[in-house]
Amino acid sequence: MALSETELRVQLAACYRIFDYLGWDELIFNHITVKIPGEFQHFLINPYGLLYSEVQASNLVKVDIDGNIIDDTPYKVNPAGMVIHSAIHEARPDAHCIAHIHSDAGMAVACQQEGLRIDNFYSILLHNQLAYHDFEGITVNPEEKLRLVANLGNKNHLILRNHGLLSCGKNIPEMFLNMWLLQRACEIQIAVDATGKPVSPISKEIGDRSEELLKIQMSGAARGELEFNALVRKIDQIDCSYKD
Repeated sequence: MALSETELRVQLAACYRIFDYLGWDELIFNHITVKIPGEFQHFLINPYGLLYSEVQASNLVKVDIDGNIIDDTPYKVNPAGMVIHSAIHEARPDAHCIAHIHSDAGMAVACQQEGLRIDNFYSILLHNQLAYHDFEGITVNPEEKLRLVANLGNKNHLILRNHGLLSCGKNIPEMFLNMWLLQRACEIQIAVDATGKPVSPISKEIGDRSEELLKIQMSGAARGELEFNALVRKIDQIDCSYKD
């Protein structure tokens, strides 16, 4: 059953705090958005100027697909965030939640010409599920939207070359797990590269079975639900102000 806007605000605010806890924040930049049920053209985004640790359910900003602010709020929204998120929300009705981060490992892999190699425990789970988009500078040009969504296609994991990472999902927990897997894959690649040693390859047969094996591991739970809820409990132990 779809969450109400009030419930979505709390869950999205919790997600911002989780990203902050994991070190996936970037000062006041980057963004996570979620569509509002029954309002196809409206979604929630963080207030531009606040740290992720300051995001609360009540200060999330409601915007439409054209970037107009629907709420009565003193805050503005990140122009680059609007280009990225409005493009994907409009083109991908299934992508209810989208996140973009500038993590060290993610940006490092995004800068490598080969991109993410499918040669570690986490990257193999992204086999045939990862897209790339070439760098065009800060994403404030509306003309980039068409190229961005064309490159993303129907995938839920995107490396923005020389820039960072992006993940999508049909809800917040699914997006979170998609980002976590992509981020961990990048972290392991950077750690392996630092050893300077040869990398043991993974067979195509294992890659082709990776999604099937992941479904078995999830034991029937909705994708990302157990992982996301576990971190919500951790955030609740630290600071519940995101619910305000």
